[in-house]
Amino acid sequence: MSQDVKEDALQPVTSAVVGETTKMANDNTLDEAAVYLANHEEFGPMTPEQEKIIVKKIDAWMIPLLVFCATLAAVDKVEIGTASLYGFQKDNGFTGQDYSWLGSILPLGTLIGLVPASWLVQRFPPGKLLAVGSILWSAVTLCYAACRTWSGFMGLRFLLGFLEAISVPCFTVLVASFYKKEEQPPRNGIIFAYFSSIFNGFFAWVIGYIPATAPLLKWQYLYLLTGTINCLYSLFLWFVLPDSPMNAFFLTPEQRYHATKRLASNKTGIANKVWKWDQVWEALLDVKVWLIVLFNIAINIPNGGLQTFGSIIINNLGYSALVSSLLTMPFGIVATGGAWAFSYLAARWHNRRALTACISLLLPIFGTALVYGLPRTNVPGQMVGLYFMYFYWPPYIVGISLIQANTAGMTKKAITYSLVTIGYATGNLIGPQTFRSEEAPRYKSGVIAMLVCYCVCILLLIVYWLFASWQNKTRDRKYGKPEQGAEGMTETFVDVTDKKQHDFRYTT
Repeated sequence: MSQDVKEDALQPVTSAVVGETTKMANDNTLDEAAVYLANHEEFGPMTPEQEKIIVKKIDAWMIPLLVFCATLAAVDKVEIGTASLYGFQKDNGFTGQDYSWLGSILPLGTLIGLVPASWLVQRFPPGKLLAVGSILWSAVTLCYAACRTWSGFMGLRFLLGFLEAISVPCFTVLVASFYKKEEQPPRNGIIFAYFSSIFNGFFAWVIGYIPATAPLLKWQYLYLLTGTINCLYSLFLWFVLPDSPMNAFFLTPEQRYHATKRLASNKTGIANKVWKWDQVWEALLDVKVWLIVLFNIAINIPNGGLQTFGSIIINNLGYSALVSSLLTMPFGIVATGGAWAFSYLAARWHNRRALTACISLLLPIFGTALVYGLPRTNVPGQMVGLYFMYFYWPPYIVGISLIQANTAGMTKKAITYSLVTIGYATGNLIGPQTFRSEEAPRYKSGVIAMLVCYCVCILLLIVYWLFASWQNKTRDRKYGKPEQGAEGMTETFVDVTDKKQHDFRYTT
């Protein structure tokens, strides 16, 4: 039975392709999705109506599972600020830059943790890996309540960052493994939503009503509450979070088949556990990767500062600890709403993701200028500026979607996602150090650092846009325009990097 391999990717897999797939699988060339499709029962072409049902099912299960995991992980990191509202620094005798170093040591742990994370995320199922990591960092959170020394907290914060290094690569792989390129930005906006401020503010508000006669300090109850919730959710995650459409229990066998095959147009693969050193070097030499790494450093310097000092800044404006905890909740609403809006725009505005991110950066620039320019006595103006500063989150989310769309090859993706997370961790390490204790409550250096970082981000995004567009035009001249839907399964699910796919065009 002979049939041209280069059929529409939505046509049934033929026996000729099965034979070729088996041969290529033996030398570890094919992605696991190709092997799955070649050996799976054929169900015929997928209709648009079937695809809509499949996407809705994936959304209904994957988004809530990942949202709560990402949110609870973020709460573990940022609640040090709300703990400070209830005497965390005073009770533990912190002085000078002690507190700032507690903010910086966590991303330092993340930086070191990304070394094993790069290997683990490529070798193990991302769903199970994320669940195990979540259980471990939740256990560390519980240990905070028993600690009473600065060195002890430094060790716990480092370990927390080390364990959470696996989170962003796993989230990124999972989104890329379930959704088409054009579907990824809005899902990123939801999954990486800034709900942590809402949850953190609510938990802190609840803790505020614990009487002073309670046997433990209020900030200890905060860590016990969040750590317990996260541990229980992590155990739940182990049993229900799938690794890819191929083992998604909530899909029927036919839906799993179509959900896998429809991702052929991404040309980025789903799973391949063979480590390829040539893909490592390609990732390390890819200019686009380093532009996003630098972008992540710059955009997360404000993130590191605001996560550590946001609630303290509000408290310094004259609000009580209880009111300050409630006023931190709009941080999450502003950041999340902005991320959703700009991610939707990035998905709809074809090949304008970098430009969308640049436009979104104008909002935190405006907010930072307000905080810097207005007198401290203008409390309403300071609060408006502070809330606008949290619009730094949308460009970060849009930036993640650029890497997802433009990186093919499983080893290259593992290295690239880890490098990008290194940028995230580096920015968060630097951020708290821009807030000097002697400059409280204005923190002039921190505010100026934010303004500079936002301008640098715009410059980097423009360079990324121009460079990716130049690469696309060069490929068009050399190989001609790519034919949409011309590749069959063996071309679209081969574990080959974007650079080596002549018909791959970069999203800008």
